[in-house]
Amino acid sequence: MAWERNVVIKSAAEIEIMRSAGHINALALATVKEAVQPGVTTGELDKLAETVIRDHGATPAFLNYPGPYPYPGTINASVNEEMVHGLPGERELKEGDIFSVDCGTVYEGFVADSAFSVAVGEVPEEALKLLEVTEKALYLGIDKLRSGNRVGDVSCTIQEYVESFGYHVPREYTGHGVGRSMHEGPQVPNYGLPGRGMMLRPGITIALEPMVLIGTPKTQVQEDKWTVSSMDKSLTAHFEHSVAVTDGEPLILTELQPEEVA
Repeated sequence: MAWERNVVIKSAAEIEIMRSAGHINALALATVKEAVQPGVTTGELDKLAETVIRDHGATPAFLNYPGPYPYPGTINASVNEEMVHGLPGERELKEGDIFSVDCGTVYEGFVADSAFSVAVGEVPEEALKLLEVTEKALYLGIDKLRSGNRVGDVSCTIQEYVESFGYHVPREYTGHGVGRSMHEGPQVPNYGLPGRGMMLRPGITIALEPMVLIGTPKTQVQEDKWTVSSMDKSLTAHFEHSVAVTDGEPLILTELQPEEVA
């Protein structure tokens, strides 16, 4: 993809539609998060997300998404060393797992895309630290999504923070523009150099998604042809928001209002 040539500037009205899509997506993820516990299957959680999305007059963005074969779920359900694109199914979550959920929603022609990782029951301190660092990296990156900054400013901020803890970011999987399509320009890696890359301007909407690995930046695709895991089977985490660049503060499109958060 020619990322730089595939940037679509959104109008204020289009961003409002994306906020509606993002709200539905956030509700779906909140429903999944509330249901996460040992013994629940990833397939059951997938159905919960799909129900919320469809009940709000939207459609799942990931379901039947093209790839090695049409993606078979509403959510990406990735566990422990599985970084992204895990297939939902009969797998039961266990005490001590890290569960990463990515979800997309299409509403009135626009896509919202966001993700979180969560501990299943009690987990080791190392796992809790990984979750904390990955989520903080997301919000540090979001703070750099300001008009006049460059993509490299965002990427470098994420990389430097993650690597300061001895963790790693992958090179093959990145954040991306989002809008009428799941993947638009610009490409936003989780590594880079400040002052490099495309300049950000109001109306650009980006799905920013730090993916963090404890042991190595190297990944591999599993036999199901979708699931991406750390090469050394070490723990991973993933957080994501869709964000609009504005004339002022970055506008997160995929978060719930404080009164909606349990």
